[in-house]
Amino acid sequence: MLRAMAGTAASRQVEALRAFNRFYTKRIGVLGQGYLQTSHTLTQARVLFELGKRKGASASELAAALGLDPGYLTRIVQQFRSQGLVSRKTSADDRRRVWLSLTARGRDQYRTLDRRSRSEVSTLLARLPTENRSRLVASLEHAQSLLADEKRIRPAKVVIRPYRMGDIGWAIECHARVYAREYRWNAEFEALVAKLFARFANEHDPKFERCWIAEVNGERVGCVFVVRNDEDPSMAQLRCLVVDPRARGLGIGRRLVDQCIAFARSAGYPKIMLWTNDVLVAARRLYEAAGFKLVREEPHHSFGYDLVGQFWVLDLKGSGA
Repeated sequence: MLRAMAGTAASRQVEALRAFNRFYTKRIGVLGQGYLQTSHTLTQARVLFELGKRKGASASELAAALGLDPGYLTRIVQQFRSQGLVSRKTSADDRRRVWLSLTARGRDQYRTLDRRSRSEVSTLLARLPTENRSRLVASLEHAQSLLADEKRIRPAKVVIRPYRMGDIGWAIECHARVYAREYRWNAEFEALVAKLFARFANEHDPKFERCWIAEVNGERVGCVFVVRNDEDPSMAQLRCLVVDPRARGLGIGRRLVDQCIAFARSAGYPKIMLWTNDVLVAARRLYEAAGFKLVREEPHHSFGYDLVGQFWVLDLKGSGA
């Protein structure tokens, strides 16, 4: 039965990707007789693009870059030469190596294709609200990194920024998803997180309470916030730290904790505390590395399990400068 379920899930994933391919190729008009209102097919246009970007290349380099059969590429190049778009020159360093480059006419057609492609994509993006454009680009970059060869994945660009409209809902969903998957915590945990974030959104004092979102390549992957402690308002409290598993190993958790500490110190808090559970081993190590000290533990039954809650405190006056 499990095998059948796995097969069904895999089949759905295949069909979902095929459906997107059909949707996108239709949307960008690659199914027509000529790509971007030219006489070239999509493959021919890609060859022109590659030669235009490279200022020239050997046939073997082009075939490897585009994933084309060498024989098929040869036929395209021969057609381009007959049209006066591509020139062919033997390398002075190696007589066996032939250098292909665009002629002046070929470069004109490359610029036409490039201009029309940019215009078409700009028109497509202009139909979307600004926030949706950013989400779309981030999702496409993430998809490319997942599908690309490991060596081609570009370095992650990590940004820690203040929260904005839409982040609170995402943060609640992220907590619920991550903790349900990794610890099987139930809906009670999601309800608690929702309550804490709702209270922050409705009541926080920006002078003493802040929330930050971590992004990797424009995609939200982590969050945390600082508020006044309920029992001792003179003390800051770090709450709701989470990092999506896909973004771990980039130092994001440490940067979010450091952000909280720096803000609490600048806001004049003498101490910052937090509450966590002993099963959250990675988070505990993070807090300990930042200088927090474990001051109290107490057992409790929450989120469907018997847990041990821990209270950690960092003396801001006695740590750092």
